[in-house]
Amino acid sequence: MIDGGLRERHKAQRRTRILDAARELLRDSPDSVLSTERIAERAEVAPATVYNLIGPRDKIWEALAAGFMDDLERRLAVSGDFDARAVVRLTVGLFVDDPVVSRRMVRGWEESGLVFRRSPLVQLRRAIAEARTQGVLRDDVDPDALVSVVGTSCVGALHQWVAGLIDDDRFLKRCLFALDVVLAAAAADPHRDELLAPLRIRGAT
Repeated sequence: MIDGGLRERHKAQRRTRILDAARELLRDSPDSVLSTERIAERAEVAPATVYNLIGPRDKIWEALAAGFMDDLERRLAVSGDFDARAVVRLTVGLFVDDPVVSRRMVRGWEESGLVFRRSPLVQLRRAIAEARTQGVLRDDVDPDALVSVVGTSCVGALHQWVAGLIDDDRFLKRCLFALDVVLAAAAADPHRDELLAPLRIRGAT
């Protein structure tokens, strides 16, 4: 059991080195091809190790995305703030804090539309469900439907940001605006004015 545990730790360490190497290569040469051979050389492992521990190139993008979501969960745990706006702010912050890696990940990964599927949407659903339980949102609304609308809007904003069509601030504003529209639409009567206020103040930009 000890030997097995040690092997697993060594595998995890090599996997971390491989993903760190991929990130370093992207930051050093944003427009270069991210090949298994280059990653292996930077991580000081055999190319077969990259393939065995991570997989082909599309799996590398997927693993990088999973690393982003792990980081998000750590940030949420540290902040202790699980409200819907905090989830959106922290998620956007995650991408803009490492723009080179996140942009290449989204461009290179064919399934990048699923990038929010794990942690952000799960956390957002919890926040919306809690708001419904507390009476802030109507009790007849479907949290899954609300989260789907926000997620679709945020993925669209992410791809606009990746393409350079919007800057960091507008990326955040568009994601928050999508959330505010959904919350206002689902607001319980006593909270309607409160949840409409951000829309009246800011508007869609």
